[in-house]
Amino acid sequence: MAATSRHRRRTAAVLITTAALGLTITQAQAAGRGGGDPFGVRALRHQARLNEQHQGRSAFAKDGDDDGGNEGEGIAEQADQYAEARTSPGIVAPGAYGAAYDALRNLPHTKGSWQDVTRLPYDSDDPRYRDVNSNSSGGSGRVTGRVTGLAADNRGYVYAGSANGGVFRSRTGGGHWTEISDGLPALSTGDLQLDGRGRLWYATGEANTSATSFLGTGVYVLDDPRHGSFSRRDRVGGDELESTSIHALRFAGDKVWAATTRGVWSHSTKTLKGAWRLEFAPNPDYLPGGSKAADPNAAYKNIANDIAVDPKNPDHVVLAVGWRGGDTYNGFYTKGKDGWQRLTGLGDLPANSEDVGNVTFARSADGSRYYAIDQSPQQTAENPDSGLEGIFVSKSGSPTGPWTRIADYKQLRDSGSALTGAGYQPGIQAWYNQFLAVDPKNPDHVYAGLEEVFETKDGGTSWTVPGPYWNFGFKCWSIDPAKQSGDCPATVHADQHAVTIGSDHGKPYVVVGDDGGAYRRPLNGSANAEGHATDWTSLNDGTMDALQYYSVGVGTDGRGVAVTGGLQDNGQSVLRPGDRVMGSDFGGDGGDTITDPAAGCNTAQEYVYLAVSVTQNCAVNDGSWTTDPSKATTYSVAPPDSATSEARFIAPLNADIKDKNTWVAGGRHVWINTKGWAIRSGSEWSGAYDLGAGNTATAVAASGGKVYAAWCGPCNNQGFTRGIAVGNADGTGWHQLTLPVDGTVPNRYLSGLAIDPADANHVLLAVNGFSRKWTEGPGAGVGHLFETRDGGVTWKDVSGNLPDVPANSVALLKGGTIVLGTDLGVLVRTPKSAGWKVAGDNLPTTAVMQLRTGPDGLLYAATHGRGIWAIDPRRLR
Repeated sequence: MAATSRHRRRTAAVLITTAALGLTITQAQAAGRGGGDPFGVRALRHQARLNEQHQGRSAFAKDGDDDGGNEGEGIAEQADQYAEARTSPGIVAPGAYGAAYDALRNLPHTKGSWQDVTRLPYDSDDPRYRDVNSNSSGGSGRVTGRVTGLAADNRGYVYAGSANGGVFRSRTGGGHWTEISDGLPALSTGDLQLDGRGRLWYATGEANTSATSFLGTGVYVLDDPRHGSFSRRDRVGGDELESTSIHALRFAGDKVWAATTRGVWSHSTKTLKGAWRLEFAPNPDYLPGGSKAADPNAAYKNIANDIAVDPKNPDHVVLAVGWRGGDTYNGFYTKGKDGWQRLTGLGDLPANSEDVGNVTFARSADGSRYYAIDQSPQQTAENPDSGLEGIFVSKSGSPTGPWTRIADYKQLRDSGSALTGAGYQPGIQAWYNQFLAVDPKNPDHVYAGLEEVFETKDGGTSWTVPGPYWNFGFKCWSIDPAKQSGDCPATVHADQHAVTIGSDHGKPYVVVGDDGGAYRRPLNGSANAEGHATDWTSLNDGTMDALQYYSVGVGTDGRGVAVTGGLQDNGQSVLRPGDRVMGSDFGGDGGDTITDPAAGCNTAQEYVYLAVSVTQNCAVNDGSWTTDPSKATTYSVAPPDSATSEARFIAPLNADIKDKNTWVAGGRHVWINTKGWAIRSGSEWSGAYDLGAGNTATAVAASGGKVYAAWCGPCNNQGFTRGIAVGNADGTGWHQLTLPVDGTVPNRYLSGLAIDPADANHVLLAVNGFSRKWTEGPGAGVGHLFETRDGGVTWKDVSGNLPDVPANSVALLKGGTIVLGTDLGVLVRTPKSAGWKVAGDNLPTTAVMQLRTGPDGLLYAATHGRGIWAIDPRRLR
């Protein structure tokens, strides 16, 4: 689908939304203030995001497939692009992250200790920030990063696993969290389960976004989760599950089963020793070491989603296997006398590969019911409203059925959902959002998670929506800053991933995990007339800092500094001097940011695809813009590549290090703004250079008017290429650098640039991915840090003893100290040091996406899973 068609679709969605909220189209357009805002009323910008996500490359196609038009989902685009940076130009072999972690452990540490800047509550409904681009008043309240695993016992203990920040423990039914997995090499969560002995099983590697996005290092078991912490000694088996993702763990007798992105595996629960056993892989030739392991689509050929264990026979299991975008191997399998066989005749539950995609099972405690959610690849591809095949029940309690459909997306839509508009209805992201849980004392009482939280108390005859997507559009909603969400009850954050049922002092509750963290309510809670729960409690009190930042900005604000940053699905956070709670002044997904070092409330923020907005007052607003558009203080200033979708999902945006008012934005083109935060329209950007059709910028940097732009195109493992263009901000002197053919600069994703303030021809280049030892792809090369002193004519590998770990960001500090942000933390090298050291202590082992020095002299690190951290760079020696 053409980019312009995609743009028209998302604009139409906004106009529909504004009408539903009683706003006129004129008001919506005026509120943008820039005349070219592709999202319209962006105080409700997340609704625009719903259709925005239909743009770009299909989320359900394998890498390299043509764009699928409106099947594309923004979150999948983000996941795929995150993966591309680490896997291109090929695929990564098992063991890469484990080897990198071991290498880092052998490096010395510098002095100094990192401090967690954002270990504070983050209020998405902060009444101070009700400007045109904020989601404040939506109803989700205090949030943190994505929670993808949950477990709870009957003594008030709750365990939460975050997408890329590890496992946290609460002794109070949620809240007052303590991290318990920071000693592990991987902090990405696939699943959390308590077994019958009270042990906590932690499956690393998140599997609900993309086949290769967040890899893990296997499964770990904690014998005493109420008191202990995970260590590397707790790993189950060997390295069989290293560098994979795990969707689900299920127990069957004395065996644990694991549904992974490399098939279904099992291990004894009696001993943690011994290798995992590969039980079933539909296409074993595509596994590592197989004859087709180097195939570009190998990562999608053995995906398993869940395992259903027969309550009457633990040796009888049903496997749900399949890629979300569809493949001939998709289906349900069970083991017979002739080995694993595809099941047919399941009743309403489909058996054909076209309608079996992502699947989740749940069993009642008494064994009388089995439930399932099924996402249909065919529906996903052809139905613009939903990809949900349905929710099903097996009233025999057997995972082989017969199964009966008890809900489809239309029934769920009409049960009180906030998602009733064309183009985005329940189950549109069923490939990404799924959970199921059955009340232990009532087999007909079920919680189901998609984009929203659904509930049935009669086995599926009727449904309610205790946790709607948000409150926008409901009659009870208003933007009144004196209230959280008008007269509506608080709800959960959107996009559900995990659920658990626990109790404390005999009082049962349900806890859900989503893109905004964890929320709890009584298992049999209260609701209003619309079926929306009135008793949700946010468990995101700031002690579980699992925030997934892409960027960080720091600027002077009164007697201190304001710290801001863009987040995955949690907008832009802002922390001002004296704040005990962070606020959210921009909604949706937050990307790159530019903050005025001398005035921290001068902020430019990227939504996605270079949809840039700017404010000069931290977007402080009481919502009066809804009746008087002239009172909006945020302006949409997206460069033209945003409208045509010719930019990365998270596209690079940076300021000239010698002129803070000269900005560089990178899509297909290199765009220049010379008005700083005084810009008011996207038309004020000037095009400096065309990187070429199919090419998009991955990093930009400028000094004194000289600009460098790294790019890729195509950016996936089917023909990956990369390059660097250099020229001047005034549009003169632009040319493509001729990167060495001898492989000095690897053919991998170019992720970061840093220019020496004293010499614009002296540049450092950070390279993502893994070296050719781990990456099967043309030109993968070696090294992660390269240097030029002649403006890019020649390059030198200056990686030295740098571990082979993906590098995301590089900074050049005063005195020549180099700081590198990697997927496993921050490394530093001084001019006087013999090699690399780990920067300070206390920083979790998670991806560091951006490094930036603040006007307070501190070095800030934006991590994608554990918030923003700071350290005194003078200690880094």
